[in-house]
Amino acid sequence: MPPPRANLQVSIIIPAKDEAAGLPATLAALATQTDLAGRPLPAGCFEVLVLANNCADATAEIARRQAHRWPHLALGVAEINLPKAQAHVGRARRLLMDEACARLELVRGTGIIASTDADTRVAPTWVAAIMAEIAAGADAVGGRISTEFYQDDQPELRSLRRIQTRDAAYRLLCTRLEHAIDPAPADPWPRHHQHFGASLAITTRAYRRVGGLPEVRFLEDEALCQRLRQHDLALRHSPRVQVLTSARREGRVEVGLSWQLREWLRMSQQQREPHVENPNQLARQWRLRRRLRAHWASGTRRPPETLAACLAVPVAVLQEQVRQAPTFGMLWEWALANAPGLRIDLLPLSWALRVLPPLILAHEPAPVVAEAVVELSAFPASRAGTFRAAAR
Repeated sequence: MPPPRANLQVSIIIPAKDEAAGLPATLAALATQTDLAGRPLPAGCFEVLVLANNCADATAEIARRQAHRWPHLALGVAEINLPKAQAHVGRARRLLMDEACARLELVRGTGIIASTDADTRVAPTWVAAIMAEIAAGADAVGGRISTEFYQDDQPELRSLRRIQTRDAAYRLLCTRLEHAIDPAPADPWPRHHQHFGASLAITTRAYRRVGGLPEVRFLEDEALCQRLRQHDLALRHSPRVQVLTSARREGRVEVGLSWQLREWLRMSQQQREPHVENPNQLARQWRLRRRLRAHWASGTRRPPETLAACLAVPVAVLQEQVRQAPTFGMLWEWALANAPGLRIDLLPLSWALRVLPPLILAHEPAPVVAEAVVELSAFPASRAGTFRAAAR
């Protein structure tokens, strides 16, 4: 990798395995970043680090060609062949994030590590929006990830798009309900539900505090965000930070978006419906989380018997856990794993979508609920159009 530039503020990492086809578009989107007013970002304020790992194609060569195409872009490319036991995205992303963290600390002592994928195109203001959220107090930022479906009228793909849209509506409505019941000051509405490697950023201080990215074979992004929650760090789900990723069903990881698309497609072919978490039980869980947090923050030794009863754990056991927990995140993680009262059942997606609006209405004014539903119904088409315009 070339040495970091003196004005470096954001180091963007891209793990790439056999990504020669999609990588040029990914790098082109990063090479044309602007500030929130549409002005080009200063050269060298961010860099891009590509790790071509275990590739059987010309990923690294293609990436280096893009460095000549975009000479103003600070782009570093490295190649590695990981041993079989380590040849997974968790190891590759960890190597890159460790390198990015060290480079930022070398230049300025701090900075932002940002992650995206080699089949993903970031919005023109992606870097600037991340920097704005960090400046506002976030320790980490999850960006909104939209999926670019190919123009294809096959019935099975139409069915797949329908399932994905309904799943996104469910998760965004759950986010709205969670905000209404137990709002997070560091993650206010409007917000979303995603914090995945295609659009995820973290400060170097937060990265060091949680011990870096967990080296797991898949879902390493979710594992990192779990560590953030354990440490009570501020994770912002920003709708201003946007990317567009491919809808390919043959991916590079064992469990990820491509795997989920294949599962949904199989369900549609078998005329089965996805099952999701029961919104009524989620609402109860979030109400108990709010009560438990208030008790933990109060410093009172003995928890209320009613709270222990709702969690279905003995008062003495809950009291000991409250006393020992260094952060609320760790206390809540214990409760989720050990409190029978927090159990969540899975129910059909269609049922959950019917239940959610009345639940939100119980906590929010009717115009707010109607506005949220309208936004959800318009989301996929409007976002795809924005990214296609930016790509042109």
